[in-house]
Amino acid sequence: MKRITQERIKRALFTAIACFLPFGLAAVNAHSTIKDMTNNTSKTLVAYFSATGTTMEAAVKLAKVTDADLYEIVPETPYTPADLNWRDKSSRSSVEMADKSSRPAITGKVENMAQYDTVFVGYPIWWYIAPTIINTFLEQYDMAGKTIVPFFTSGGSGAGETMKYLKPSAPDANWVDPKNLNYMDEDDMRSWTESLK
Repeated sequence: MKRITQERIKRALFTAIACFLPFGLAAVNAHSTIKDMTNNTSKTLVAYFSATGTTMEAAVKLAKVTDADLYEIVPETPYTPADLNWRDKSSRSSVEMADKSSRPAITGKVENMAQYDTVFVGYPIWWYIAPTIINTFLEQYDMAGKTIVPFFTSGGSGAGETMKYLKPSAPDANWVDPKNLNYMDEDDMRSWTESLK
């Protein structure tokens, strides 16, 4: 008698689970749908290349202000201090910047770039333009329809001919004029980003 009762209880539990399982799955599917819809909302990315850390500091503050994802553009071969010696015409950076078609290799890629509608792209100014590794980065993705906001760090020089050489790497993007974020605090960054809306 006891065994029969236990078997009936097991059967009843199994039946109940079988009956309510579709509702549970429906709830899970509904949750997944909501989650997917949330992931499809407009997102912002701050991508940056920093050889000495100055641009990185600006990028970190900018990502905080804009509540954006942060991505570092990492060269496959890191730049050494000797590589960055702009006084040496044979240094790596001098050679790269003399050849506008150079495309230094990058390690890694942004996961699911399609989810980002706005991409802030940061870099130091080299020879009055963006380092050609930024062209490498842009040309890795389909930037059509995205808003690209260049920002840079520079002790004295402006953006120079940056846009002339960057735009061809993402011709179908919506470009915003470059902004120097060197020494800019979070409040100033917030005011600037708000003015872009």
